[in-house]
Amino acid sequence: MSAVVTRFAPSPTGLLHLGHAYSALVAWRAAREAGGRFLLRLEDIDQTRCRPEFAAAILEDLAWLGLDWDGEVRVQSEHFADYDAALDRLDVAGVIYPCFCTRAAIAAEIARAGAAPHGDDGPLYPGTCRHLSTEERLGRIASGASFALRLDVAHALARSGRLEWGEEGHGMIVAEPERLGDVVLARKDVPTSYHLAVTFDDALQGVTLVTRGADLFTATHIHRLLQALLGLPTPHYRHHALLTDASGRRYAKRDKAMTLRALREAGRTAAEVCAMVEERAR
Repeated sequence: MSAVVTRFAPSPTGLLHLGHAYSALVAWRAAREAGGRFLLRLEDIDQTRCRPEFAAAILEDLAWLGLDWDGEVRVQSEHFADYDAALDRLDVAGVIYPCFCTRAAIAAEIARAGAAPHGDDGPLYPGTCRHLSTEERLGRIASGASFALRLDVAHALARSGRLEWGEEGHGMIVAEPERLGDVVLARKDVPTSYHLAVTFDDALQGVTLVTRGADLFTATHIHRLLQALLGLPTPHYRHHALLTDASGRRYAKRDKAMTLRALREAGRTAAEVCAMVEERAR
């Protein structure tokens, strides 16, 4: 049986809060209790929102909390070439297409249709650019038109067939990526997406157990499809409950009073913060 490898992969767009601490502790304990490896990754593909001071703060706050990690920290913005290569493979397989629609155009198309298929996160992309001819696509690209690259989910599923993954406490889950529609895998300003980068990196780093919040459960349907298309291994998953405050609202980066930095500056010890996390996780 292979050793357990987990990871914590925050985005440096703000300071870590109690919810982040819980997610990091879940992954760290899963690895350490099994004698495995715990990895740290900075998911900073959105260069307009991510800042180096937040990246530095993440490392400092985790160390203060008492968490150690194995190997070097993988910084996604340093590896865009990896994701480009993965996109090339998907392009060769014929499962991605350029989408020239703006967000406003997509909203207008959905409004004109009167009704649009809905997924877990709202209306799905109506497929406006899915059936453009090769000539029209090439012509628009040659003219300098901006475009995103979308995954043709129906075509991809026809290639992959039935897919599933193992979810801790729930057994095998059948993947239904159509619930998210033709998701964007890259844009001009962000050369990869969360979906593509996280799927590629988990495989590259040998992650065997993905622990993350329940808000990302639906994304796993797409990640499982990408694994099949790229010939990547499928880890086991554990989507844990989200930490909430006394009113039941989930913690967010706007909750500055509950950041690890603020709690430390207020005189809280790492042990006290861990106890707060445990209390709220019950």
